[in-house]
Amino acid sequence: MTKLTTPLKVACIGEAMIELAFEGATPRVSFAGDTLNTAIYLRRSLKAAHSVSFFSVVGNDVFSQRMLDFISDHGILTTNISKHPNLLPGLYAIDTAPDGERSFLYWRENSAARTLFEAGFSALEGFDVIYFSAITLAILPKVVRDGFMDWLASCGKTIVFDSNYRPKLWPDTATAQSSVEAAWRLADIGLPSVDDEMALFSDESEQDVIARLTQWGLNFGALKRGSRGPRSIATESVQQPVYQKAHSVVDTTAAGDSFNGAFLGSYFQNSNIAKALVDGHNCSLKVIAHKGAITPTR
Repeated sequence: MTKLTTPLKVACIGEAMIELAFEGATPRVSFAGDTLNTAIYLRRSLKAAHSVSFFSVVGNDVFSQRMLDFISDHGILTTNISKHPNLLPGLYAIDTAPDGERSFLYWRENSAARTLFEAGFSALEGFDVIYFSAITLAILPKVVRDGFMDWLASCGKTIVFDSNYRPKLWPDTATAQSSVEAAWRLADIGLPSVDDEMALFSDESEQDVIARLTQWGLNFGALKRGSRGPRSIATESVQQPVYQKAHSVVDTTAAGDSFNGAFLGSYFQNSNIAKALVDGHNCSLKVIAHKGAITPTR
């Protein structure tokens, strides 16, 4: 990986959305999104000297301003979130089953975030770490997505990628496969979920997933495996930690996103992958015991 500087400057890129959930019959409005969730948990895991910035586009409306305030209140820098004069943020609604599994309804086809990087990528130059996901790639128009991948290939930054695969966001499977493969070939740190990888690339086992990613040049990261805990992706031998079991599963929203943030924060500061695996897993256990993507800080 690229040598990281101190203090560290991290750019998290993607779409923040309005989140609608229910507590009984009462609606609750909040804000979330996969890379934003990771940014928040990364910020919580890092010492104050380091900074985390979110890159996105919102609207020029009251909900967008509340979203910006929400992001800023969590210690995330919003300087690189622009306001579109006409478009609005995306919206999603959560339905949570008794076992904590959730399903989603989305209204995001014309969201402001889909105009991200229309002015180019120069704002990313001052950062040490670039974090994005397959959802980030999926919402970008093809010409912008291709330009972003070209910029990443020569940027000299530490590239972190999570292949959050959402089939409905892609025009077809082949486009998703080629885009995600290209991202894996560029990534210095990979944070895949075994279910997403098997669904997108038809791997038959987690070992097949790791073998394919290794073949594509990914030599560091963590394979998320749900309740079994993460598995190291590393060229060096890493003893598999013993993980705590979940005592309560209320809502699995942001389980993987929170793992990503805590894992990265731990590894960036300690350079110990075994500790980072445990810290990420323990963070996700706290999140799934809470309703909603973002746990209270108190």
